[in-house]
Amino acid sequence: MSQSNPKILNPFARGYQNLRVVRTLFITYEDDCPPVWRPLHSSQAHLRDEEVSLFPCCIGDDFALITEGHVLPQVLDDQCDVEGVVRSVVYAVVGEDLDGQSVHVGDNYSKEAADEVVRRLSFETGHYSRSWEISTAHLSESSQRFLCGLVDRPAPSGLLFEAFRIPASPAIGLKLIATPWSEANLQQVEGTSVAQLLLQFKAAGVPDDLILVLQLAAHADVRILIFDGDASELDGLPLHEAD
Repeated sequence: MSQSNPKILNPFARGYQNLRVVRTLFITYEDDCPPVWRPLHSSQAHLRDEEVSLFPCCIGDDFALITEGHVLPQVLDDQCDVEGVVRSVVYAVVGEDLDGQSVHVGDNYSKEAADEVVRRLSFETGHYSRSWEISTAHLSESSQRFLCGLVDRPAPSGLLFEAFRIPASPAIGLKLIATPWSEANLQQVEGTSVAQLLLQFKAAGVPDDLILVLQLAAHADVRILIFDGDASELDGLPLHEAD
């Protein structure tokens, strides 16, 4: 959520969004130049790895084209001013962080291996670490009292979270609804905005420190958040001394 404290890196952030595999070419050219990586141009995307690896190519700013045995359209040839050799085909695993910035996760030398990395990182749900148990030290006493009161009465409408008790434990759990609480997702799922949600929190008397924790967790697409006095503290999340 854009209204989160910008000085705090989100400690709930785990994994990557929109994981995918991109075939790239590891290319060398001229002895004193460092190697480069380029995707194969879409017009040659049908070529198999063995039809690409160790073949000469020409290099553009955003793509490469295999030259041996191929007649290149002049418009594409004009965009490639360097000649090189494809040393290997690399399957890069790429994704996005919570803010949509591109992230290079790693390289593999077969599509099968890259697909397996994506499968293991994504899990069946496509999300990683959606349930968290953290110390109640991250909540002020007023926030803890607010949550205790919330589990004993109907929750105000529009809060997008529900509190529940853990049997035989003083811990309190929260189920976050309609995550992530981004502008686009809130508008699509709830027909509301981040600013409107914050106003509803304020109107319901949700303490500021609890709002911050909820914002950070929901932005990381956390669904279940449990506060327990015996749980570990989450590095990077503010702590609160007793009131």
